Amino acid sequence: MNKSQQGIKVYSATAEHCVYAEKICQIIEQAAAVKGTGIAKRNPDYIKQKMLEGKAVIALTAENKFAGFCYIESWGSQKNYVANSGLIVAPEYRGLGLGKSIKQSVFELSRKKFPEAKLFGITTSLAVLKINSALGYKPVTFCQLTDDETFWAGCKTCVNFDILQRTNRQHCLCTAMIYDPDWEKQNKQETKQYAAESSVSL
Repeated sequence: MNKSQQGIKVYSATAEHCVYAEKICQIIEQAAAVKGTGIAKRNPDYIKQKMLEGKAVIALTAENKFAGFCYIESWGSQKNYVANSGLIVAPEYRGLGLGKSIKQSVFELSRKKFPEAKLFGITTSLAVLKINSALGYKPVTFCQLTDDETFWAGCKTCVNFDILQRTNRQHCLCTAMIYDPDWEKQNKQETKQYAAESSVSL
């Protein structure tokens, strides 16, 4: 966390944070109205459930004022796809790099809870695309995402849902990205193999 974020901490959300659910939904709805694109609305009960399941992170100031939020969703019968969704930063704390800190925290929480799952996301936000890239996500086509109908139903509250329908879920204004833990395993294996070959050549 950089100096401009001093006093703001990111926590794994629990039952005690359910009091912020209404505020979170209000800010998500306001952001959707301002941007006019790409943000699916959620209700307070849904947000509370994520907190109770230990599948969310929340950022608070030293005075316990809400600053930001993000939650985890798992998809597919084998829970082999995981999304970090609902990333939001309160207006007064934007531009401080807090979104990056929240995404890093929820990414680490996702890896801990679902170590074998592919992490994916769809977004219209350039800032989120940059953060995801830094975490190791790569752009993919929509057909490489989960086919879980419940996930796609969550797009119904987005103003661009008609585009998704017209293209049979092949295209939309969002960019799809995936982080596959197998890539990390492959990189480690390649590094190990390279080291072994280098030692032999020496």
